Amino acid sequence: MIKLMSKFRKIDWFFLVIIIGLSVGQVYFDLKLPEKTATIINQMIDPTKTTAYIWETGKAMLIICLASGLSTIVIGFFATMVATNFAKTLRQEMFEKVESFSLEEMNNFETASLITRTTNDIQQVQIAYGMSMRLIFIAPITAIWAITKIGNTSGMLSLSVGLVIAFILALITIIFAIVMPRFRRVQQLTDRLNDVTRDNLNGLRVVRAYDAEEYESRKFEEANNNLTHNNLVANRVMAILGPTMTIATSLISLIVYWVGAGIISKNNIDYASLTSFTSYAMQILMSFLMLSMLLIMIPRASVAAGRILEVLNTENKIKNPKHATKIEGDASLKFENVSFRYPGDASNAIENINFEVSKGETLAIIGATGSGKTSIVNLIPRFYDVTNGKVIINGHDIKEYTKEDLRRVIGYVPQQKFLFSGDIKSNIKFTKDHVTNLEMQEASHIAMADEFIEKMPETYDSHVAQGGKNLSGGQQQRVSIARAIAKNPLIYIFDDSFSALDYKTDKEVRRRLKEKTKDSINIIVAQRIGTIIDADKIIVLEKGEMVGFGKHEELLKTCDVYKEIALSQLSKEELGL
Repeated sequence: MIKLMSKFRKIDWFFLVIIIGLSVGQVYFDLKLPEKTATIINQMIDPTKTTAYIWETGKAMLIICLASGLSTIVIGFFATMVATNFAKTLRQEMFEKVESFSLEEMNNFETASLITRTTNDIQQVQIAYGMSMRLIFIAPITAIWAITKIGNTSGMLSLSVGLVIAFILALITIIFAIVMPRFRRVQQLTDRLNDVTRDNLNGLRVVRAYDAEEYESRKFEEANNNLTHNNLVANRVMAILGPTMTIATSLISLIVYWVGAGIISKNNIDYASLTSFTSYAMQILMSFLMLSMLLIMIPRASVAAGRILEVLNTENKIKNPKHATKIEGDASLKFENVSFRYPGDASNAIENINFEVSKGETLAIIGATGSGKTSIVNLIPRFYDVTNGKVIINGHDIKEYTKEDLRRVIGYVPQQKFLFSGDIKSNIKFTKDHVTNLEMQEASHIAMADEFIEKMPETYDSHVAQGGKNLSGGQQQRVSIARAIAKNPLIYIFDDSFSALDYKTDKEVRRRLKEKTKDSINIIVAQRIGTIIDADKIIVLEKGEMVGFGKHEELLKTCDVYKEIALSQLSKEELGL
């Protein structure tokens, strides 16, 4: 938790100084009350003192109480403000950090875990910081200050109170050692519970289609029971603190009056001093009670803070250059001896890939499942960096561009189509704020999405559920394609983006797209020969290597792999063989 304080703003540190100052003031006022109590007792015993003296001391006590209460209110106000703003800053940094992750870093964290860390973990830290700033300064200051005040009263009484406090400290240490691993486990099990819930909701159609509700229920029950068990064990151990502190309070009172009675009988101390001593002893005990309250939250918050720092301290493997180059000129793309290996894999996913494509050209990539098609297109927007070789856009290695500039000139339609919750309009205009309604409609027309959009009750304002679940697969794909077209980039990447379209729609979309993208590069990853038959250049992949490169007619004659794929989909007559 201490490491996270580096995220404090300057104004937060300023408020923290104010909190410390007010805490000292509050302790001063609180410790003044026992002195005033002793004064009143002495005044009541002293026959020379009148009621006026007692009232005067009472007024002073009232002012002290009001000052102490006001300090508490102001401390609470500033502590809440600092903790809330701190949590806001953390959430923003967490979101921006995750946004900056490459696919390699994303693979190191479960999605459910990242959600838990951004919400539940930060909330735990916020609560702990809010309570800590109220108590963490007051408790030790009160304890130390009160101990110094009782130290000169009676050695026997001080020793008795000291033994009780030593017992409490030992108990707190033992409890802390037991619950820390449990709370760490609780956060991990919370991740698991969120993961099971998320999988069940996202895969609801599959669960129902396979009549697997009972199976999913058992998975949830197991995760829920594990979380409940760990929470119960941790909280039962923490619950020992409450009754222990109550017993300690009663024990200190008993010891003070029992030992104090003997001391008074020997005239070594007066009743007023004993009363003050009792008040100071209770102040010390209350300080440890406050610390015990913090210990209920700090173990879990410490684990949460560690999980937050794990994300924030993750080093981005893909970084921007110190001296970036601007992307200028006509669109061109070149792969120069490119090889790529996924992190942790023993062998390359693609090996020695070489090709070049210029503006107005369409490059198609085809091959069996797992041949490396998606691996190639993932390297262009730097979702991963090449292991060897260079990816060159407009004459420069893409590592010379910032990630933001590079991705600004790329229109990417991923293999797994995804729409955001909102409406049709926000999904198509997602990539550029200044897309006009006319440009949006043109993009929809090219993608043939306008055919179903204009039949919807609210047309472009029609609601889209999360993930586009209220649209068919083909409708989702067409909106995704329209989103890329509206961006008007230099390079279009369609990663198997026409698979959900029928042949007629597929062909018409590509025809319209060809007219729109005369100054751009089209890269199409596909399984269907009909989708790539008109491409200017076709790459044929097998086990990560290029086994063919050229036009459709050339490859039918020179590449056996391509010919085999073509014959598996079309007849010899259709292929002109």
